[in-house]
Amino acid sequence: MKAIFIVYNQAYNQEIVELLEDCGQRGYTVWEEIGGRGTETGEPHLGNHAWPTQNHAVLTAVDDALVADIMDRLRATDRDNPKLGLRAYVLPVEDAL
Repeated sequence: MKAIFIVYNQAYNQEIVELLEDCGQRGYTVWEEIGGRGTETGEPHLGNHAWPTQNHAVLTAVDDALVADIMDRLRATDRDNPKLGLRAYVLPVEDAL
């Protein structure tokens, strides 16, 4: 089992949730209205008067068999939507309840 941590522009929340559901991934946790700034070309998303946009983040625990499909779809979504500011990280899950 792996965990996928996904951060993206809040305007794309529905697209990210639908992507997970289309891959057969039902469970996830969402953090709303979080700030940050990309490391390369992204604008800050800080929720203030100068940078009003914010991010959301999703953490989902995924069976190993689904990881590649989800990551491939996230890469395609990021490529097709450069303003999305999407970042995704696959992390090992040592134990789960």
